[in-house]
Amino acid sequence: MPSEPIMSSDDRWQTAIDSFLTYQEVARQLSPHTLSNYRRDLEKFADYCRHRAIVDHHHAHNSDVRQWIALLHRNGLSGTSLSRSLSSLRSFYKYSNKQGGDHNPAIGIKAPRGEKRLPKTLDIDSMQQFLSIDGDDWLTVRDRAILELFYSSGLRLSELVDMDTEDFDLQNGLIIVTGKGRKTRTLPVGSHAIAALKNWFSVRSDAHPINNAAFVSAKGTRLGQRGIQQRLKKYSLQQGLGQKIHPHMLRHSFASHMLESSGDLRAVQELLGHANITTTQVYTHLDFQHLAKVYDTAHPRAVRKKPKESAP
Repeated sequence: MPSEPIMSSDDRWQTAIDSFLTYQEVARQLSPHTLSNYRRDLEKFADYCRHRAIVDHHHAHNSDVRQWIALLHRNGLSGTSLSRSLSSLRSFYKYSNKQGGDHNPAIGIKAPRGEKRLPKTLDIDSMQQFLSIDGDDWLTVRDRAILELFYSSGLRLSELVDMDTEDFDLQNGLIIVTGKGRKTRTLPVGSHAIAALKNWFSVRSDAHPINNAAFVSAKGTRLGQRGIQQRLKKYSLQQGLGQKIHPHMLRHSFASHMLESSGDLRAVQELLGHANITTTQVYTHLDFQHLAKVYDTAHPRAVRKKPKESAP
């Protein structure tokens, strides 16, 4: 049985973590989702250290971090989550060192590599089927605009939720999106999405909105992430696709189809708002899968001939 963590009214771990999170929220204006991940990762490490009688973050060593990561790995945490945990620790100690010092026990430690999963996407025909929702009622008009915008511009769910009416310039086919780190980017909007959005904005006032949110609920309040996820699940069943469609799948499909058609990885990176092109490169694997199928089907030396039937 593990011993109980050593805690006191003067909990230096929690004080340091709270100070770090306050800075990230106020100075860097990070999203609630990112702050929640930071808190979860740091408090897990703090609990681990308390069990080992390490009551101050200055006293944690490189070996403590390595053993913690190894424990999480044995407990089944994915390579992606382990990398995020290490990133949280490095950021935490980097902030701490601003107060003086150079102690960062997470430096130089890499998470075990996990199996790299390719993002799930819809092919163009399935996407066409998904977007072809029928109806002219207020709710369907709104949802059609949401779906078209997701696929037209490759938005993250949080980006679409946070959009306001003034972020749209439909006359010129442009939108302003606020992404991670509160960075803004201007994106083009396709003709189908423009038509759906114009239709939506013409009836949006029927909900008597109490704010300037681009997409609102029937009560007039900003439509939240959970509400959008539920609507996509509904249309997944309604359109007979046989799988659950989530907002990020539309973003993945946008990126894959854009890369497949253009081959311009840098442009796709800019459209998606990726700070690092290595994040975008995952879509080159998807594109290669498509090209490999085309090659196998079309190349004279690649086409597999059907075996001849033997004579009776």
